[in-house]
Amino acid sequence: MTDTPGAPLRTLFCIGVTQDFFAADDATRASVAAALPPAFDRLAERFGVQVLGTMDDDRLMVGASTAWPWTSYLLADVPDLDTVSRICGIVRDTEVGDGRLWRYLRIEARVGRPLFFGTA
Repeated sequence: MTDTPGAPLRTLFCIGVTQDFFAADDATRASVAAALPPAFDRLAERFGVQVLGTMDDDRLMVGASTAWPWTSYLLADVPDLDTVSRICGIVRDTEVGDGRLWRYLRIEARVGRPLFFGTA
């Protein structure tokens, strides 16, 4: 995945909203929205990652999509695969109301290496 042993793993976390989120009432959707900042806060401190950038394309995608399930992205350099798994586990472990965040969100991680072109 990376050409340099011990180098961080360039990881794109893709996050999508499930149909359960859109079917939920306003109070539940507000609870989910309120749970997200603390769930994904201080990733560097908690997991030793370097967040390189984020993107949310929710303004141009409304509702759950079956063709492209992701609406937000987090690009980070992550120390190892265990840490990638632990960050994905945030969605599994975070409580929202009487359930967990995974009912309303999905997350997938793509692990690779920095691209050799397209630099600033």
